[in-house]
Amino acid sequence: MPETAQFVDPRRWKALIFIALAQLMVVLDATIVNIALPSAQADLGISDGNRQWVITAYALAFGGLLLFGGRIADLWGRKRTFIVGLAGFAAASAIGGAALNSGVLLGARALQGVFGALLAPSALSLLAVMFTDPKERAKAFGVFGAIAGGGGAVGLILGGVLTEYMDWRWTFFVNIPFAIVAGIGAVAVIRDPVESRNTSRLDVPGVLLATSGLVSLVYGFTRAESDGWSAGLTIGLFVAAAVLLIAFVAVESRVKAPLLPLRVVTDRNRGGVYASLGLAIIGMFGLFLFLTYYMQVVKGYSPVRTGFAFLPMVAGMITGSTQIGARLMTRVPARLLMGPGFLVASVGMLLLTQIDLDTSYPTLILPGFLLLGLGMGTAFMPAMSLATHGVEPRDAGVASAMVNTSQQVGGAIGTALLNTIAASATTAYAKSHAAGAPSRTALELQSMVHGYTAAIWWAVGILVLAAVIAITMVNAGHQGGGGAVAGSDEGAAEDAIPVMAH
Repeated sequence: MPETAQFVDPRRWKALIFIALAQLMVVLDATIVNIALPSAQADLGISDGNRQWVITAYALAFGGLLLFGGRIADLWGRKRTFIVGLAGFAAASAIGGAALNSGVLLGARALQGVFGALLAPSALSLLAVMFTDPKERAKAFGVFGAIAGGGGAVGLILGGVLTEYMDWRWTFFVNIPFAIVAGIGAVAVIRDPVESRNTSRLDVPGVLLATSGLVSLVYGFTRAESDGWSAGLTIGLFVAAAVLLIAFVAVESRVKAPLLPLRVVTDRNRGGVYASLGLAIIGMFGLFLFLTYYMQVVKGYSPVRTGFAFLPMVAGMITGSTQIGARLMTRVPARLLMGPGFLVASVGMLLLTQIDLDTSYPTLILPGFLLLGLGMGTAFMPAMSLATHGVEPRDAGVASAMVNTSQQVGGAIGTALLNTIAASATTAYAKSHAAGAPSRTALELQSMVHGYTAAIWWAVGILVLAAVIAITMVNAGHQGGGGAVAGSDEGAAEDAIPVMAH
């Protein structure tokens, strides 16, 4: 089929505002409930055993259904999928905020995950098909990257303010105005290029295998945290995940219209981006959790003060993403932004391994947060753009979904893996230092801090590994007019996503 003329949407910058707003809402929801959880637990009488399900229900539904959501966006139209996702997310948030028992709350969280899985890939793929000029694309992805990276920390701040001054229910209700504004804006200004629609049939076996495989994987890590790595259920879930995901790859290589065309992930650059992003998120998510507890339990900060303590990291992310990443992305190969970015973040993480009972915020935590934010912002930005760069428009949704999947699965793995490491280090320290401890409380706090630093050391190593993968695997040129996307097997024009009718 002949290539159609490149269409430049005059309303694309207005559209970016509403797409970014929707993305912020989805990312906020991964962390906003964390700070509100103790209040919700007390109010609804949720047991300690079921408490984690408020977080897990969202992660399982979201992580498990992302590829399906991405393909639905390609088949059904991105604008339509985006608006349905927004409406459903708002409705689920209203149910969660009004919940009178734990069952309704958990159901609402799972529903939020389901609609989030429609919303997130359609938002990213709309950007991929609307912004085709390299310089404009860099700016648009700069904004999107800053939100994707910093939204979690904003969620902690907002969660703290709403919980402390209003009620935990507002951590749900706050989504409704976001969704209404983004929805009205989307109807008015977003144009979904019809030519970029995928007209093939939905790959049902692929959907079932991918969803059950990803849910088993994420749930396996969650159980490892509570039951231990050697528990029968944990091992069973990991084995099931491996079998289902291998079967998924086998099916995808044979069916005519696969859910995830293997060309999207076997491309060297995109594979490198998905792997390094996933690893970086593993390191980041665990850190959010530990430092929230460290500041509230050890340092005695209020929820609001804890949220504000994370602000410099958000500022660093926005600066790294919009000022460094976006400006250099069209001039410098992605690996030279991603690799050094992850390394700078690992230096920030390294500083945070030095926390103690009486650590001063300005001298140690603040510089750690700033470096972490700057590094992550600089790396996220070209990574998100490269993940959808040179993809055929019919695959834009599913390529976007893979970015979100690597983040979601990375987040679930990070929380479980680093929590388990922290818990065992805490227990070991408490046993070995029980004899000489001045008081039981001092020993408990010291053991807790020792556990956190042990886990943060692991996070440092994971970030360094992410940097190594980015530098060695990603070999694309800069994402400007002349940068070749080496290793891309899709015959894509380098400075624009070609709009082809297949």
